[in-house]
Amino acid sequence: MFHNKYMVRCLELAKNGLGYVAPNPLVGCVIVYEDIIIGEGYHHQYGSPHAEVNAIYSVADKNLLKKSTLYVNLEPCCHWGKTPPCTDLIIKMRIPNVVIGCQDIFAEVNGKGIEQLRNAGINVETGVLEKESLELNKRFFSFHKNKRPYIILKWAQTADGFIAREDYSSKWITNEYSRLLVHNWRSEEAAILVGTNTAFFDNPQLSSRDMKTKNPVRIVIDKGGKLPGSLHLFNKSIATIVFTEHKQESDTNLTYVEIDFNSSDLIQNILNYLYKEKIQSLIVEGGSKLLQSFIGQDLWDEARIFKNDKIFF
Repeated sequence: MFHNKYMVRCLELAKNGLGYVAPNPLVGCVIVYEDIIIGEGYHHQYGSPHAEVNAIYSVADKNLLKKSTLYVNLEPCCHWGKTPPCTDLIIKMRIPNVVIGCQDIFAEVNGKGIEQLRNAGINVETGVLEKESLELNKRFFSFHKNKRPYIILKWAQTADGFIAREDYSSKWITNEYSRLLVHNWRSEEAAILVGTNTAFFDNPQLSSRDMKTKNPVRIVIDKGGKLPGSLHLFNKSIATIVFTEHKQESDTNLTYVEIDFNSSDLIQNILNYLYKEKIQSLIVEGGSKLLQSFIGQDLWDEARIFKNDKIFF
């Protein structure tokens, strides 16, 4: 229980990186000396210094590190990526105690970081708020375990169970507050997907514009290449991927990917491509046909459903 309050702070800090650090995990770190936090940090952005590095360098008196405990919600990395191994810095600074929320399942780490710290004589404790630490990085763990993005299905439905009219005539089921929430959700995920009919009839922007923050990669399925270039999706303002069976020249912020639409594994093939591109999470905002494709193949992790008392007639 003594460790829990500091691990809670690690988790709070880590959340600040949501939407910015993927495909890296969300990590927060605090350094404690005599029951006082003397340093803290989190991973701000993919490619930037990790949480442990930021926390260590935030400590004013580095001599205190030799008598402190470092708390971190995920096992420190022990390999070179875009930045040096965090374990090397922890060892170099002679921090005697490290408390970890959960082990990293990424192949380059997966217990090796813990082993390296212990071999250096550091006292390492693991599994503190492990459930909460695993939940925080559900996208990261699902991505590496299932070899596909973490998938969120999102739709709004009327009281009689409809998400749109049969003639595709537009009718707003939710309200402006729901829209703000959705835009916030988009800012937290790596990509967002819609099908051909949604793109054509709704002409969505698929952005996080009301939050004035980062936008997800926009993805649209356009089998025949028939969607008009006047749609918001093709304005090149946001990185966009188009899955099609007709080869087209890619351009700035607009990538065309040829795919076999006759394959029974169409959805899986799309997910395989996104996995190779390190797109860690995906919101599916398509119509009923696209949503059912994911549900029917059990290719989803959570569903976010808005319900209203409106009735379509």
